[in-house]
Amino acid sequence: MSSDIEARLGAAVQAYQASVDDFDRELARLMGVNETDLRCLEILIGGQDAAPSTLAVRLGLTSGSVTTMLDRLEKLDYLSRHPHPTDRRKTLVRITPRALERALGLMAPFLDDSRHIVAKYTPEQLELIIGFLDASRTTQNEHVQRLRAMPDQKA
Repeated sequence: MSSDIEARLGAAVQAYQASVDDFDRELARLMGVNETDLRCLEILIGGQDAAPSTLAVRLGLTSGSVTTMLDRLEKLDYLSRHPHPTDRRKTLVRITPRALERALGLMAPFLDDSRHIVAKYTPEQLELIIGFLDASRTTQNEHVQRLRAMPDQKA
C-alpha cells in the first residue's frame, strides 16, 4: 500500500475519532454526566441488563469506582439496580426509560443523518467498511488492554 493512502487513511481515522470524542463530550454535557458515565449508559442502551462487574471490566474501572458511578447515575434516574433472577447475591443494572428517551432524543438527528450516509454505499462496500472497522476495533481493544496493564506514571 502506498504511503500516501496510508497517511490519508490515518488522518481520516484520527479526524473521525476526534469528531466521535467531541460528540460524546457534548452528549455527556447535555445529559449532565461525565464521559465514563455516558459510556456506561451507551453499554446499557442495547437493552440488556449488565452486572456491575461486567461494567467494571468494559470500562476499565475498579469495583469501588463502578459503585460510585452507579450511585451517581441512579440518583439522576438514569439507571436502576435489580436482583439477579437466578443468583440473589448479584445485582443487575438497567437503563431507565427516562435516560433512554433523553439519550435517543439527543442522538436522533445524528442517527437520521447516518442513515443517509449509509444509503450512499452498496451492501458490498458496507461489508468492506464493517470489516475494516471490526479489525480496527480488535486492534484498538488489544492495545487498550496493553495500556491498562501498564503501571501509572507520575509526571
